[in-house]
Amino acid sequence: MRSYFFLLISLSFILVNECTNLDNPYKILGIEKKASLQEIKKAYKQLAKEWHPDKTDAVDAEKKFIEIKSAYELLSDPERRKSFDLYGITNEDYQRQRPDYSQYGKFSFDPFDDFFGHKTFYQNQDISFFHKLSITAKYYESNILPKSKQTPYILIFYSDWCFACIRAANTFKKIMDAFENVGVTFATVNAGHEQSVVRKSSIHALPSIAMILDEHSYVYKESSFTLQKMADFIRQKLPYKLVLPINDASLDSFLNGWHDNRVRALIFEPRLQPRLRYLLSAFYFKNHVHFGFIQTLKGDSKEIIERYKLNAHMDSLLLFNEDSNRPIASVSMSDISLQTLNNIIKGNQYLALPRLSSQNMLDGICPMEWHRSKKRLCVILITENSRNHDYARHIIRRIAIESTYNERVKFAYIYKEKQQEFINALSINHVEDKTLRVVIIWRRDARHVKFEWINDPVLEETSSIEEDETNYNQTKRKIDDTIQKLLKSTEALAYEAEVLDLFDEHSQGLASRVIKRIIISIDYLYDSLGHEHLFPAASVLGTFLFILGIGYLMSYLVKIEEANVKKQHIVTDEEDEKPAFVPELKIHELRAEKYNGLIRLLKPGCRTIILIADQQSRPKLLPGFHKAIWPYRRNKTLMFAIMLTEKGLSWYSELLRLSLMNSEPRDLKINPRNCIGTVLALNGHRKYFCMYHAKHPESSRGNRRMLQMTKTLSYEYDDLETGAFLGFDESDESSDHTDINDSKILLEENLLDGLNNWLDRLFEGSTHRYFINYWPDFPTK
Repeated sequence: MRSYFFLLISLSFILVNECTNLDNPYKILGIEKKASLQEIKKAYKQLAKEWHPDKTDAVDAEKKFIEIKSAYELLSDPERRKSFDLYGITNEDYQRQRPDYSQYGKFSFDPFDDFFGHKTFYQNQDISFFHKLSITAKYYESNILPKSKQTPYILIFYSDWCFACIRAANTFKKIMDAFENVGVTFATVNAGHEQSVVRKSSIHALPSIAMILDEHSYVYKESSFTLQKMADFIRQKLPYKLVLPINDASLDSFLNGWHDNRVRALIFEPRLQPRLRYLLSAFYFKNHVHFGFIQTLKGDSKEIIERYKLNAHMDSLLLFNEDSNRPIASVSMSDISLQTLNNIIKGNQYLALPRLSSQNMLDGICPMEWHRSKKRLCVILITENSRNHDYARHIIRRIAIESTYNERVKFAYIYKEKQQEFINALSINHVEDKTLRVVIIWRRDARHVKFEWINDPVLEETSSIEEDETNYNQTKRKIDDTIQKLLKSTEALAYEAEVLDLFDEHSQGLASRVIKRIIISIDYLYDSLGHEHLFPAASVLGTFLFILGIGYLMSYLVKIEEANVKKQHIVTDEEDEKPAFVPELKIHELRAEKYNGLIRLLKPGCRTIILIADQQSRPKLLPGFHKAIWPYRRNKTLMFAIMLTEKGLSWYSELLRLSLMNSEPRDLKINPRNCIGTVLALNGHRKYFCMYHAKHPESSRGNRRMLQMTKTLSYEYDDLETGAFLGFDESDESSDHTDINDSKILLEENLLDGLNNWLDRLFEGSTHRYFINYWPDFPTK
């Protein structure tokens, strides 16, 4: 017996191992269990090329290719790969990682049974659905939030030791059973494990209910959980005017509004407001279908009832495309089920000739199909947003209505000015003007399309009905011939292109988004504030208003006091009023006793600007110097002085000699008349100076300029009373012609004409700086 037992165990182990290998992604890709992500990608690319249905004629190529792709998707996801390695899970549906409640309450006991010997009230509550529907924060972010744009989600928050949650379990179960049939999806959140979801949903007590709608959370604030209150709560949070009220007067304008690229749906009910299931269906299909509600028992809808021959005591649904006279689908029942309602709308949610106005619309009308034998074609008319192209759209719409290709061929049109990038991607050399052209595309994946243009479709409007009919027949024949040829698995489209996502023409502008965000934020804040937060919020608001009022009162009192002070100091006699203070411009005379303060002991960043003159030229040069430096009188880093050649010529000569230390040292004998009109800007801290000289302007050769200047200053003229700077010596004229100005006469009154421009360059930092090792002593005599 023991041997048979071990044999049975061995056979079971072998059988389980074989079954596991059938779904083993490592075996499918032919790699080891420790393979890296790069090895997985390499194996997948090699096998995908080998088993692609377009690359091989094997019978099971499609099945094998799907297995290879599924294996790669599983192993390339770290979490799914870990789940397979640990538990052998390959189904993506089990990837919702949630807390393990399998052993919940397995060894628990009820203390009341020890005393009373019977079951307690809480054990009659069905709390298992709390654990079955529990979600994680990751699932909330990746699934519930995106899907809430079409379907409302009700989240029930609970915890393991919440007795109020246990008492309300049956009530929640009844709510879930009632509203799941009308289109609401339910999930539960363990507040003890998923704190991030609790914070994002603004939950402050347990148990609580929150509805996630269009990526926003709305908290249910009622103290009691009843079906009627829950229905009212959902209705209030749905978008405003999701379903428009329609009567006899507004019917035609509603049905003729299909130019917004949406099908028209009419809901007929003998009630004051539409059922919740109809509202939720309208929310689900809001991007493609516009809903209107007609109360059949009201007097302003009799013409509509007679027009479509409906029973006023039954629920009815009519769907219209471009033809407002005849519905494309209809249903009348005493109670239209959600499944019937959604099936009818889903099969007729697009116009006969819809516009490709967004990527979502393109995905719905022209879905991707990579298999060549099952390829789906999309016939697209390229037009402009103009009434001149209505005739072309009418022709293609008529062809689409009479088409018999079912789901494999769809017709649409596109605006050239709106989707320029998409249309440019379909450009080829012999198709330059793409307006009023027809192109057939096949989307193999999200980015790559194959396409072919229809040769010369006749889409221009004519003056006679017979010519219009001829144009229609010719265009229809060309399109039908091309479609029948391309639907064959052996035929391929001529061109291929890579395209980007379509521009969303229905996207809201910045102002609309801001206003909508403000309204939603106010609504969100209102829903997030509970009764326990009202008093603290009122206290904070009252404190803020009190502080604001006190501040305003004090400001008002200060203004009154200032007005009184001004009245007391008003001077009635205008002659006694003192003018506003203007800083005084003081020009010092550079002497031995002021030398340290003006130059040697200057603080960092300070400079002294010195004019060189003599007793004879001082009265003529000082007004011009004063006028040039007047705009800089408020600058606290500047001091101004004048140096007389009778007192400081030896200091100036030594200063020039120190700036020529790199050249051959020599004693300088300077003509004092050639120095007048020179302006020095000295930086005492950094030991450098800049020089303005009328006959020697700034140049890029700063040192050469100083050499030539010293030669000019040392030249002795026969006439010292000329009052002019004559030219260079003849021996120096040939040294550098580029730096020599014309030897024209400069009068003393014109020596400082260029000082303003030089001062601008000085403060810009573009003047040449002559550095010295130390400041020479100023003569005391």
